[in-house]
Amino acid sequence: MAGSKWGSRVDALTIARSACYDAKAVESVPPELVARYFEPVNSRYVFHKDLRRAVIFGRNDLVKDAPISRVDLLVCRNTLMYLNAETQRNVLGRLHFALAPQGTLFLGHAEMLLSHSDRFTPVSLKNRIFRKAIGSHSGYDHFEAAAVMFERQGELTSLTHVRELAFRASPVAQIVVTGDDTVAMINQQAEIAFGLSARDIGRLLRDLEVSYRPVELRAYIEQAKVERRSARIQDVTFQRPGVDTVWFEIHVNPLVDSDNGLAGVSIVFFDVSATRALLEKVVQTNRQLETAYEELQSTNEELETTNEELQSTVEELETTNEELQSTNEELETMNEELQSTNDELHTINDTLRERSVELDEAKTFITSLIDSVHMGMVVVDRDMRVVVWNRGSEQLWGLRAEEANGNVLSALDIGLPMDEVLPLIGNAFVDPGGSGEATVDAVNRRGRQTRVRITCSSFRSAEASAGGALLLMEVLDPGG
Repeated sequence: MAGSKWGSRVDALTIARSACYDAKAVESVPPELVARYFEPVNSRYVFHKDLRRAVIFGRNDLVKDAPISRVDLLVCRNTLMYLNAETQRNVLGRLHFALAPQGTLFLGHAEMLLSHSDRFTPVSLKNRIFRKAIGSHSGYDHFEAAAVMFERQGELTSLTHVRELAFRASPVAQIVVTGDDTVAMINQQAEIAFGLSARDIGRLLRDLEVSYRPVELRAYIEQAKVERRSARIQDVTFQRPGVDTVWFEIHVNPLVDSDNGLAGVSIVFFDVSATRALLEKVVQTNRQLETAYEELQSTNEELETTNEELQSTVEELETTNEELQSTNEELETMNEELQSTNDELHTINDTLRERSVELDEAKTFITSLIDSVHMGMVVVDRDMRVVVWNRGSEQLWGLRAEEANGNVLSALDIGLPMDEVLPLIGNAFVDPGGSGEATVDAVNRRGRQTRVRITCSSFRSAEASAGGALLLMEVLDPGG
């Protein structure tokens, strides 16, 4: 995850921890493995929780953060190639410390360890697989725990009863882990805050939810082990269902014996909610006071400006009043003119209404006239688009006027052979006073052969120019 932003790393870790996938993500997994290791929940597949707890997701900076110890396999492909020699030595030292004895390191094809043969021995140079050299040591070897102060739950009898009672009664939540990350002690406040119990003593910390919530502790614990110094994590929020949000300041303290041997790590959760709330309240109050002071100054300036504006407004109102009186007189004159115009508009409206009725009657008459013609009657414009398609045409060709009007005549799906009709129409366009006639074999709307006589003449406008063509189609032989 090197090179990505912190926000994207957090999102990636959160998604990985959820272990919840859609159907497409598990398409390549054999069905028997899906049924064995996943649980279907709301059209998604959730990895079994018991197996999920065996996997730890965390952020680790190879250059700055402490390494995770006792790792059997480290996969670090195509990373060292981007680092300079000094940084490579630093990172390889950390990787060497992180590997368990006989642990395996897997690098990229462009990476070699020619100058680190004392730490790593090749297993397969071709595949860039190396093993931690037997008996090798590095500057990080002193990070190994030399002694263990706290043992697992069954070995806590060496602690005195008084020390145990004092630890449990501490008002601050605290957890103690051994050098191998085994939970050695949990006090009462930690049990209440994080839902733990005495049964969790003796378990590995990574198996507990508190290891990554409210904050990922693993890296800080490893840093405390390696650097032998305390780490402080501030501004950590924790929200449990039905409980107000709690703010923690977490201290991770290494427990070192007199010989500088690591006995374990103490994790202390200081509840700073009250202090933070008070601080936020003080900061908020201070901001409110500053805002109020600025608003007061601004209000004073606005009042002075408003007073000046009021004086100017009074003078403007007096002038406006005089203008309004003059405008009122103009409006009265305009009202009389509008009344006269309104009367004229009523007269025009009545005339238009009468004209509209006449036009509707004329249109109805023309339509009735056209439909009364028993022959098929078609009018096309100079673009050969159908303008009139009477009822006789509908009965002859089986095409409604709504389907024919506006379309090119030759593009209509009817049984009329256009090769003999188009020349008639062309002559009508050329000779506005002439007409032509042809008898053709056609297929009527019933799909039967019939003979049709086509008479074509010019469709003339008021200026006596040919604006289109008029076709009359008479069936000579109905043909059924």
